[in-house]
Amino acid sequence: MRDNGKGGALTEVTFFVLLALHEPRHGYAVMRFIEEKTGGRLLLGAGTLYGAITALEEKGWIARRGESEDRKKQFVITAAGREIAQRELSRLRELTNTAEAIIGGEKP
Repeated sequence: MRDNGKGGALTEVTFFVLLALHEPRHGYAVMRFIEEKTGGRLLLGAGTLYGAITALEEKGWIARRGESEDRKKQFVITAAGREIAQRELSRLRELTNTAEAIIGGEKP
C-alpha cells in the first residue's frame, strides 16, 4: 500500500475506507458505503478491501470492534486514523484551491 502517514497522499481506497469507518462497519457495509458515496465510480472487490483493512489495522489507523449481530467482524477508525483522514482532507482542499485558482484564472 502506497499510503504515507507522514504527509504524503493516501490512495483513494484508503481514504474512503477511513471515511466509511467513522461508524463501525463490517467489510460488505464498507464496500456498499464506498460504492454509494462515489456513485459507483469506485467498486472494491473483497480482496482489495480486506487487503486495505489488514494494512490499516497494522498501521493502527483502524481497529476491530467485535462482531455484529450476524457475527461479521466490524471495524472502526482510531484516533490516529482520524488524524490521517483529516490531514488528507486538508491536503485535498489545498490541491483543489490551487487548481481552481489556476483554472479559474485562465482567460478564454
